[in-house]
Amino acid sequence: MSVLRILHLVGSAYNDFYCDLSRLYAQDCLAATADRSQYDFQIAYITPDRQWRFPPSLSPKDIANTKPMTLFAAIEFITAQNIDLVLPQMFCIPGMTHYRALFDLLKIPYVGNTSDIMAIAAHKGRTKAIVEAAGVKVPRGELLRQGDTPTISLPAIVKPVSSDNSLGIALVKEATEYDAALKKAFEYSDEVIVEEFIELGREVRCGIIVRDGQLVGLPLEEYLLDPDSKPIRNHADKLQQTDDGNLGFAAKDNKKSWIVDPNDPITQKVQQVAKKCHQALGCRHYSLFDFRIDPKGEPWFLEAGLYCSFAPKSVISSMAKTAGIPLNELLITTINETLGSNKR
Repeated sequence: MSVLRILHLVGSAYNDFYCDLSRLYAQDCLAATADRSQYDFQIAYITPDRQWRFPPSLSPKDIANTKPMTLFAAIEFITAQNIDLVLPQMFCIPGMTHYRALFDLLKIPYVGNTSDIMAIAAHKGRTKAIVEAAGVKVPRGELLRQGDTPTISLPAIVKPVSSDNSLGIALVKEATEYDAALKKAFEYSDEVIVEEFIELGREVRCGIIVRDGQLVGLPLEEYLLDPDSKPIRNHADKLQQTDDGNLGFAAKDNKKSWIVDPNDPITQKVQQVAKKCHQALGCRHYSLFDFRIDPKGEPWFLEAGLYCSFAPKSVISSMAKTAGIPLNELLITTINETLGSNKR
């Protein structure tokens, strides 16, 4: 394989939280893969002021010392670099949609799902409707806007329609708790989903990768929950702020999450449902889905997370490693699918 020029698309045009989150994962990816002789990596770093930088690394010093560019200047720079492939690592909605669409216009292929699919997956209500139409079980729910009154029987889950990492989610057990839960959720989105609470059996994530055009189910990741003391996951379970003010991973240990034994009967059942979700949404290259397993062992779709940063600690990377697919092989597989699908 000749040396590929890969552009890491990092940062956020939305806010500092997503900018830091993107940088956290991208730094890990670069550290794990940048010494590979078959890649020539470059970095595009976007900040909430919508300025572009092309730093030699993601260290604060290198970012600060790199001259910012407007979008117009950045496009001129990128088109002169003969980029073979873009690796999107932005987690904000503009990053997952508008910035991916930009590379469609520039006719530069990128790893992962297209901007239109990402836009659908970013809206939990639309995603649920699509997978439900394909025969996947979803919790009964309703979409609310400011001033609407929920009618779902309690207990119920309240969550913003378009936020990740469990920001703004709440379990409402009493009607008096609705106002506070809705107020919090509306801080993150103009629309809020209220849905029935599925009694806890287990909660898992399932990753799908595409290899040689075939869907491959990865080992499940399960999360530590308790029906009484911790019935749902919240933001603190996923990310935490370190003493130096940076974001850090909270759930990447064997105490809060672990890989399910592939021989566990739930694995194959969830993988089959995840593949159905992947196909219903029109995903490509990879996908990731959250499921609630009820006490009877039935999986219920919760949401889709159609991205992978290719950091060692990102979920799909961890699942693939357990399946005997090291990070570099995972990246090569996805690159081959990307370039192959681009030619087809």
